[in-house]
Amino acid sequence: MADVIDCEFTVQGDGPPLILIHGIGAARNTWAKALPVLTSHFTVITYDLRGHGASPMPAGRFGLEELVTDLERVRERTGFEAAHFAGHSLGGMIGPAYALKYPERVLSLGLLSTAAFRTEDDSANVWGVVRAMEEKGIPQVLGTLTDRWFTDGFIAAHGDVVERRLKQVVDTDADVFLNVFRIYAGTEMAPWLHEVTAPSLVLTGENDGGCNPRLNRQIDAALPNSRLVILPDLKHSLLLEAGDLVADHLVRFIHGLD
Repeated sequence: MADVIDCEFTVQGDGPPLILIHGIGAARNTWAKALPVLTSHFTVITYDLRGHGASPMPAGRFGLEELVTDLERVRERTGFEAAHFAGHSLGGMIGPAYALKYPERVLSLGLLSTAAFRTEDDSANVWGVVRAMEEKGIPQVLGTLTDRWFTDGFIAAHGDVVERRLKQVVDTDADVFLNVFRIYAGTEMAPWLHEVTAPSLVLTGENDGGCNPRLNRQIDAALPNSRLVILPDLKHSLLLEAGDLVADHLVRFIHGLD
C-alpha cells in the first residue's frame, strides 16, 4: 500500500475548486503568473509535492502511486468532494493517474506540457538526462536544460526568472529530484489513457522538446473527451513564460463544460 504525506497547500480565490499540480523540482509558486486569472474564476488549491517546497521529506524512494495518494490527501483536506485538476509536466502525469484511480473526484483535467507515447529515441533522450545527472551531478547538467525550458527571448529579457528556476532545482534535495525525474522518465500513460473519461485539455508549447506536439496529438487522440492546444513558440516552462495565457485557456476550457 502506498504511503501518504500531508503536503503543504494554499487555497485562494472563489468558485469551483481547481487543484494545480506542479512538476519536477518546482513548487506551488510555479503557478504565480496564472493565479491572478484563475483565482477570479475558481477556488484554486496549489500544493508542494512531497520533498518539494515546504512539504515534508519522504522516508525513502517513492513512485507515481505515492504521488497520487498524496494528491487524494490534499483533496480530502480541502473538503471538496470533487474538483477540476491541472498539472504541468510530471503533474500532467499525476493528474491522469489520479483520475484513473478516483474518476468520481475529477470534474476535468488539464494536461500541460506532459508526455506519453514516447518512442525508443524519446525515452533514451529523457533517460540520458537522468543518467547524466546521476553521474555528473544535477548542477553540472542543469545548464543544458535552460534552452530546452525557455525561449531565447525570455532568457534574454528575464534572466532573473531563469536563474531563480535553476536555483529552485539545485535547492531541491538531490535524491528527491532524481526520484521524481525517474518517475517522469519511466511513466508511460499510453496503455491506460483511453480509460480516463474526464473532459481534458491537452496543452503544450510548439517548441517543447520533450513534451512536443507530436506526443500531445497522440495524447489527445487517446483520450475519449479532450481538446488540444499548441501554444506558438513556447517551450517547456510555459507557466513561467506565459502562465496568464495558459490560465486563459484553462478558464475557457472549464467554462465551456458548463
